[in-house]
Amino acid sequence: MGFVTDASPAPKRADARKNIAAIIDAAARCLARNPDATIAEIADEAGVGRVTLYGHFDSRAALIEQVVDTVMTRAEDELTAVDLDGDPIDAITRLLSASWRVTHRTGALVQAAEKTLSPDTLRTAHEQPVVRMRALLERGRSAGSFRTDQPVTWQVTMIQSILHGASAAVTRGDHTADDAEPLLVSSILSALEPR
Repeated sequence: MGFVTDASPAPKRADARKNIAAIIDAAARCLARNPDATIAEIADEAGVGRVTLYGHFDSRAALIEQVVDTVMTRAEDELTAVDLDGDPIDAITRLLSASWRVTHRTGALVQAAEKTLSPDTLRTAHEQPVVRMRALLERGRSAGSFRTDQPVTWQVTMIQSILHGASAAVTRGDHTADDAEPLLVSSILSALEPR
């Protein structure tokens, strides 16, 4: 998906694997700064030519899809380490803080992905974080810590929207990352408060 393939699925040479990793890392950096970063800018940041980049990724969309997959895999490692035991409000505060660190680190990549990838691709990329957040919300709802007059799916959507919106606001320079974290945590906790 997105990689240029040959008829024979021979393993990639070490230099090709190194180029692919450099391209993905460079694309993540470039797109975090500018969601409209060009292939030429990404290739330059990776230290490869455009022909080399297109030799591994057949389109900008394919590259962005692979970058999102790589970033989400790394994010999953970080989010899995969050302690979700104990009081649901404390647990969701820890998860929101970790989610913010992950989201903020990706910067404008969120906007690039939203402009380039299909809703289904984005939904699939966020599947594990959504499962984790939903399970915590359901536990908190059962404990009386979170409101139950809204569908849990709406609450997950609201949380994702606030995280992504905060990332866009920081990218635009409307707020600093340090200011955004407590604002988004308090906004989400307020929205989840039982009514």
